[in-house]
Amino acid sequence: MKTTTNVRTMKMVQLALFIAIIFLMAFTPLGYIRTPGLQITLLAIPVAVGAIILGPASGAILGGAFGITSFIQCFGMDPLGAAFLGINPVGTFLLCMVPRILMGGLTGLIFKGLRKIDKTRGLSYAAASLSASLMNTVFFLGSMLLFLYLTNSYNFIADKFDIQAGSIIAFIVSLAGINTILEAAVCLILGTAIAKALDVFRKKSGNVA
Repeated sequence: MKTTTNVRTMKMVQLALFIAIIFLMAFTPLGYIRTPGLQITLLAIPVAVGAIILGPASGAILGGAFGITSFIQCFGMDPLGAAFLGINPVGTFLLCMVPRILMGGLTGLIFKGLRKIDKTRGLSYAAASLSASLMNTVFFLGSMLLFLYLTNSYNFIADKFDIQAGSIIAFIVSLAGINTILEAAVCLILGTAIAKALDVFRKKSGNVA
């Protein structure tokens, strides 16, 4: 019982550390590469690593932490987020939270499923890290387009960014295409390397639930 309690305590400490890393990255230049309109985010990396190391539930919590930082960014730090906040604050909160929670939880599930058939876990680390970045983009963009549709705010956003209302979807998708390639590559490389190294360390130190 004592050993189990110690492992659970260690897991909570590790989860808290990942959350701290997410907040640190979110509010320093480490977390975002700014581009006109959208942002290239590197926050999927700690979410992916945490989901791989600590499991799907912790991944969902870390995704929620990512979402909270994203929502805070809407208060003047992210032009597009600020525009959405002016349209519908509740909808903007859901837009920031739901895609990231799903991404974190599903990343953990993907790794958990793959490691059963991938004995070396090499593919599992890479697939989970890559999927985290791709799911973040797909879920967030899908939610963004749904937000625009439900609030009928195409003209408002178009005026904010001085583009044609009819081309706003193409504008978002084109920016996202550039972002997706960079985010996916970085998350694949760093997420895989960091998750594998931490997993090996945890096993050697005996901190495995």
